[in-house]
Amino acid sequence: MDFEVIKPAEIEKRSFEIITDELKEKGIAVCEENEMVIKRVIHASADFEYAKTLVFSHNVVEKAKKILNSGKAVIVTDTQMAKSGVNKSALASLKAECHCFMSDEDVALSARVSNSTRASASAQKAASLFKNNEENVIYAVGNAPTALITLCSLKDSGVFSPAIVIGVPVGFVNVVQSKDLAVQTFENYIVATGRKGGSTIAAAILNALMYECVAR
Repeated sequence: MDFEVIKPAEIEKRSFEIITDELKEKGIAVCEENEMVIKRVIHASADFEYAKTLVFSHNVVEKAKKILNSGKAVIVTDTQMAKSGVNKSALASLKAECHCFMSDEDVALSARVSNSTRASASAQKAASLFKNNEENVIYAVGNAPTALITLCSLKDSGVFSPAIVIGVPVGFVNVVQSKDLAVQTFENYIVATGRKGGSTIAAAILNALMYECVAR
């Protein structure tokens, strides 16, 4: 069996070269502004379908970069896995915060009392904490459609509206509907249409946005 001989430090670079070549071979053209987000998601998933299913609101990457470069960015994720996947060095360089409230006792209690999911209760907690700083909030949903649905409800009621919403929950129940609702509700979004997504995809998108701001 023939293996490609490559230095460890060059593996990622080579991976992106392969992705670029295969996109070209498949006849898939991607918007230059969104290119690195799309390629990093493909890199994380080995799934070229994301080149077609990821949808971006107008100028959302530039808007996200502006927030991340402000030194005031607040990232909220719906899973500890997505939070763990966020590059800590890039986060520190940008002086950004990253939060996930899924394991908090008050969130668990709120979910039990209201008979809702922890993801929904987490979105409610984020709204209470960051209402006065919502223009700097990037909320990434990689697992729970209920988080996305709750965010849409909070936006519609005028309670809380994150500056950027990343909607990539994965699964079968209310997943497609929640993504469609997010596209209809929010002005600034990155959404993976269809059933695919996940915490690794949410983290890949966040990292791609941060890497656009930070020299690696």
